[in-house]
Amino acid sequence: MDALKLDLSHYRELLKQYIDTQDESALYEAEQISKRSIQHNISLEEIINTHINALEDIYPDLPENIQHSMSFLLEVMISYGLALQEFQDLREAQLEIKSEISVAARVQNTLLSTEKPDVEGFDIGVVSVPANQMNGDYHHFIHHEDGTVGITVADVIGKGIPAALCMSMIKYAMESFPSEHKNPSEILESLNRVVERNVDPSMFITMFYALFNPAASTISYSSAGHEPGFYYHAADDTFEEIRAKGVVLGVTDMAQYRQYEREIHAGDMIILLTDGVTECRQGDRFIESEEVLEVIKGFSHLSAQELVENVYKHFEKLQDFHLRDDFTLIIIKKDV
Repeated sequence: MDALKLDLSHYRELLKQYIDTQDESALYEAEQISKRSIQHNISLEEIINTHINALEDIYPDLPENIQHSMSFLLEVMISYGLALQEFQDLREAQLEIKSEISVAARVQNTLLSTEKPDVEGFDIGVVSVPANQMNGDYHHFIHHEDGTVGITVADVIGKGIPAALCMSMIKYAMESFPSEHKNPSEILESLNRVVERNVDPSMFITMFYALFNPAASTISYSSAGHEPGFYYHAADDTFEEIRAKGVVLGVTDMAQYRQYEREIHAGDMIILLTDGVTECRQGDRFIESEEVLEVIKGFSHLSAQELVENVYKHFEKLQDFHLRDDFTLIIIKKDV
C-alpha cells in the first residue's frame, strides 16, 4: 500500500508539471507509472480516482460541472474495469479449455490409430478429417490371422471429448472379442450390448462393419443405422448403393443385425463413408449423392489413396475450406 501511495503522490506532481509546461518528460514518466500500475494490479478506476484527487488538489476551485464530469468518468471506468476483468477471466478459461481439447485430440489420435492393410490384388485408400479438433468419426482395421480384415466405419451422434472416449471404448471392446466371433452381425450385436450398458442414453453410434476376405474376393457386412456406402461395377460403369438395415447401437440390447455378402470383381470399388461426405454443403445447398459419385468417378483412374485425398480436397474447396462435419472416406479397389 505504501508503494501505491508513493505512486499516487508522484502522479500528482507529474500532472502539475505537465499542465504547467507540457513537458514530454512528464508524459514519459506517466507511461512508467502505467507500467508499474499493471505490475501491481492497480485498477483503471484507481488511476482515474487518483487523477481526480490530484486535479482537485491542484485546482481547489475546480468548477462543479467539471467535478461532476470526472465523477461520471470514474463510474464509467469502474464498469469498464469489471467488464474487462470478466472478459479476461473468460478468455483464460477458453484458452484452458482449448489447451485441454488439444491434448485430448492428440490422445484420441494415439488411442484410435489404425494401420491400413496392404492386401495383394487390392488397393485401399483412407482419409478421415475432423471438422474440429476432436473427431466424431471412427474407422478401424482389424487384421485376422486367416488373412481376412475387419473394417469399421462409425459415427457418434454427439461430438467432442465424450464422443472420443466412447470411440476408444468401442475400439478396445472390438479388439477383446474372440477371433472366432468375427462375423459382422455378431460383432454389431456384441457392440450394441456394450454401448447400451455403458454409454449415456443421449449418445448413439451408427456403424458399418465389414469382413473383407481378399483370398475369396468377398466382403460380408452389417450396418447399425450407418450411412449407406456404394459399390462400383466396372463391367457396366455404374454405382449401386450398399443398403443394409439395422438400428443404431445403444437403442435396445435386443437388437439383431442382418448380414449381407457380395463378391468383388476385377476393377470394382467398394466405397465406405460417413454422412460428412454425402451431406457436404455448398452454401445452403446440400450436395446430392450423385454429385459425390461423379467426383469419385472422375478420380477413379488414380490409386485408391490419391483418389480419396483428391475427393476430400474437392469437397473441402467446395465448402470454402471449412468442413461442417467430420469427413471419412474409405475406398477399396480390386486390381484389373
